[in-house]
Amino acid sequence: MNKNNQALLSDLIMLAHADDKVTDTEYDFITRIAERMDISKEEMDHLFKYPLPSKTSFTEVERITHFHKLVLLMNVDRETHESEVHTLRALGIRMGIRPGAINRVLIEMEKYEDKIIPPQYLIQIFQTYYN
Repeated sequence: MNKNNQALLSDLIMLAHADDKVTDTEYDFITRIAERMDISKEEMDHLFKYPLPSKTSFTEVERITHFHKLVLLMNVDRETHESEVHTLRALGIRMGIRPGAINRVLIEMEKYEDKIIPPQYLIQIFQTYYN
């Protein structure tokens, strides 16, 4: 199994656990991501018990894509807890995302239905902070 994918999935799992409960919608979302990464249900369930540390070396595209998945997961159950926001910020900073970009994403997501920022707009936010 790919350790990078396990680490990425572990970030999602840590975020899902941030509010001390994993909803069915969060679990289903993580399951779909795991399937796309060719991670079996057994391997995924093992990561729920024993998550790997975050991966620190990301390309810019990987950072944006992974951060977008984290934001989607945070909002998939239509509840955003302060503990999830705190965990999202910590994971983003660990990935090398500038705090200003994280703050902008958190503000802008409130403007969209289901708090889902269209991917092209998310890329614009990142371009503003990295170019």
